[in-house]
Amino acid sequence: MINNPIATHQFSESPLDLRAPVFAGLRKGAWWMRLTTLLLVDYILLFFAWFLPEYHAYSVHMPSDSSSIVITTAIQIGALALQGTYQAGKKRYDYFNIIKTLTFAQGLIIIFDFFTEPLLEATPSKLIICLLLSITFVCLGRFAINVTLEYLRKKKTLGCYPAFIICESEEKERVINFVNKENRYIISGTDDARALDRYHRQATFEKLNELGVAEVFVSWDAIKNRMFVCWLFQASGITVHLLQMEFKPIYRDVEFTNIGGIPCLSFYCPTIPGGGFWIKRIFDFCFATLFLMLSFPIYIVIALAIKLDSPGPVFYRQTRIGLRGRAFKVWKFRTMKTNAEQLQKELEALNETKDGVLFKIKDDPRITRVGKFIRRYSLDELPQLFNVLYGEMSLIGPRPLPMRDIDKFAERHFIRQEVLPGITGLWQVSGRSDVLDFEQVINLDMRYIENWSLWLDLEILFKTVMVVLNKEGAY
Repeated sequence: MINNPIATHQFSESPLDLRAPVFAGLRKGAWWMRLTTLLLVDYILLFFAWFLPEYHAYSVHMPSDSSSIVITTAIQIGALALQGTYQAGKKRYDYFNIIKTLTFAQGLIIIFDFFTEPLLEATPSKLIICLLLSITFVCLGRFAINVTLEYLRKKKTLGCYPAFIICESEEKERVINFVNKENRYIISGTDDARALDRYHRQATFEKLNELGVAEVFVSWDAIKNRMFVCWLFQASGITVHLLQMEFKPIYRDVEFTNIGGIPCLSFYCPTIPGGGFWIKRIFDFCFATLFLMLSFPIYIVIALAIKLDSPGPVFYRQTRIGLRGRAFKVWKFRTMKTNAEQLQKELEALNETKDGVLFKIKDDPRITRVGKFIRRYSLDELPQLFNVLYGEMSLIGPRPLPMRDIDKFAERHFIRQEVLPGITGLWQVSGRSDVLDFEQVINLDMRYIENWSLWLDLEILFKTVMVVLNKEGAY
């Protein structure tokens, strides 16, 4: 059930986890066409909203300097972009939001004009006229685009996205009817919930990529225990819509939309999928390199202490199971006697974990005197920075477990193998060795994977420092 090839030691060739872009470099769909159209129409209309009063003021002669109009128009476009009026969904046609944003932008223009060299020779009446024209032109432009797009969608000539449906067979006809009511999707295919199973996911995403699918509709029953799969869709540049959602806490950034009259949750992917993941990998590599350079004296001191305390090597390399079930050697400072693995079989009866998946003993007789100290401050984990450099691990992620633990996994536990293992994670900052129920560990791993963000990684990194300094749950 587990693949055990030796993991590669090349950063560039390390396996990718579910947050990394595999099939797409950009978000799928014609979003760029919509965005370009909106930007171009808004810019032209806003330019004329400022140009017409200027043109009138110069008595039908062209204004001598149009650069000021370009700058003021750019400020308005920037404000509209920051307020999300170019995003997919109903925000594009939220006219009240557009009016508020353009009014706010007008205030910015006045402040900018006051503190710098005046851009416009603007009187109060002229500013009011420009604001009213800006609001009127933009709202009318958005309305015209919306009406035109809806007409073209009904004709199936433009603005229709290839879509795919994943739901149980008994729900398929009903979901298709809901989706078809939107007049903006061309259904490229359907499949059942098994398409998202661990053994079928890769084939499913290859199929979606071949079909050029831009959006996927997934019934809640098909994904309720697989919310982490949304990362796979986003990494492939595919927008996900969850239908018939039950009440369950979801901490990811989602948007409530209406599909064919029923509410659903939509997970919109960024323009460049996986950007955050690659920032994470670059941060991991740079942090590990810098920390290894700065902490080199600490490594020397720990190595000498281990050598003086007990016979045996300084480092301990154990086979652990990482991303996608790949085996690799994890580096640690040796904290146990050299025959610790043989002794573990004799100590299995003393295992304190409830379900026996993990092996934990509070007063483990295999641990050396120096080992107890460096475990207390988690210093034994420092050599795993080399695993981070090799691309086998990340700073933050689910802890990699030995084969002994993996052999006791139930099917639902393999979720933690979908992302790069880490030196620290939510498990470590939520009790460390005091968490003796493996289901708790899985729940913490699920929470991390489903709600991952760069900010969450930084938060866990900071909490890890505090937990280590306070010696919480370490033995």
